[in-house]
Amino acid sequence: MTTGFTPATDPRSRTDGLGWVSRAVFPDDRVHLTVGGAVPAGQRAVARYAVVPSVARARFLVPLGAPRAGAASLLAYNALRPPKVRAFRAALGALARLGGAGLAPFPTLTVSVPVGAPVADLVLSERLAAALGGAPLLAACGVRPPDPNAKPTLQLFTVDGRPRGYAKIGWNDATRALVTAEAAALRSLRVVAGVPDHPAPPGLLTETAWAGQAVAVIEPLPPDVRGVPVDDPPRIAALLAVARRGGEPGVPRPLASSTFLARLAAHAERAAVAGSAGARAVAAVAALARRHGDTTVEFGHWHGDWVPWNLGTHDGRLVAWDWEHSGPDVPVGFDLAHDAFQRSLVLRGEPAQVAAAAVDACLVRHGGRLGLDEARCALVADAYLLEMWLRTWRLADAGAGWNPALHPALLDVIEKRHSE
Repeated sequence: MTTGFTPATDPRSRTDGLGWVSRAVFPDDRVHLTVGGAVPAGQRAVARYAVVPSVARARFLVPLGAPRAGAASLLAYNALRPPKVRAFRAALGALARLGGAGLAPFPTLTVSVPVGAPVADLVLSERLAAALGGAPLLAACGVRPPDPNAKPTLQLFTVDGRPRGYAKIGWNDATRALVTAEAAALRSLRVVAGVPDHPAPPGLLTETAWAGQAVAVIEPLPPDVRGVPVDDPPRIAALLAVARRGGEPGVPRPLASSTFLARLAAHAERAAVAGSAGARAVAAVAALARRHGDTTVEFGHWHGDWVPWNLGTHDGRLVAWDWEHSGPDVPVGFDLAHDAFQRSLVLRGEPAQVAAAAVDACLVRHGGRLGLDEARCALVADAYLLEMWLRTWRLADAGAGWNPALHPALLDVIEKRHSE
């Protein structure tokens, strides 16, 4: 199929973040993209974006044509952002309120399609507008460096600036799996409305396969949601509500006979086929079974990425988003372990060995409230770390590449723990 674009002006030919995002959002060759150029003959413009702050250093694609929507794309949920980012976006939002004149200093990206072509078949935002009721929607998009783990996200707004939804785009095997998993999790979480202490999840508005991609549209968070502090203490009641879905405590079962251990073993065997690191994981699963197989523990659901930056509060209730790693049948306490591990690894920049020690300390301090004695705390910590490495492997195997903070360092930590 002839593309009809010139590489010099079409950002999809770039190797940076703007190129990555524009290829994911506009994959169809019949869609013409140009920065600063005229609409080609035989095409009609269907959207325009300000590329902020420049093509070479693009960070945002701000929709033009509806000033209130453009401003909202920069100002919505700004309270959840770090102070410097918040100030930058606030200044841009003020410019966006002036419409095209306010954003005129920035390059303009024009999206056009062949005259007479069905726009909803070619442009994702138009397809989603039709799926969400047909009212016109404008899409904004953040731009970040190319990352095989990351998912471009379209922020969808009505013409008058009301948030309508967030469309996550799974564009490779790894991210398609994550988008599909989050959609499934949000469907299953519809039953938790009104469950005491359970954090409120956003709703799933629609899910679709489009141009080889998996797309899930998540409803907006409450407009006045506020992020929890990064030093927020563990919310044990909420963790238990997530694990039990509002039900009664589960009967503890031996690790050795659990479907969780069987699943770990199956994933490790798959990893072993792919390389020597997987063979080490198989040995680690066997060591986990020897060390903790007779220990009983309660199994339940987990959020899968329980960290302060995925949590907020609204009207006194906890709100939790990004459920893409959620799943059932894991040892209760995994979310607590993950919170401690990620605070150490991400927030404090500590190595995997220190982050693993943070998991141990957190479980010893708070595990009793989850029904975890010393033996169960040790089981949860060891099992979580192995689950975390296998997650890292699954993403790498699906094309996302290895997380250098976790491989091979985390596997080294796991083997050392089992040898002690």
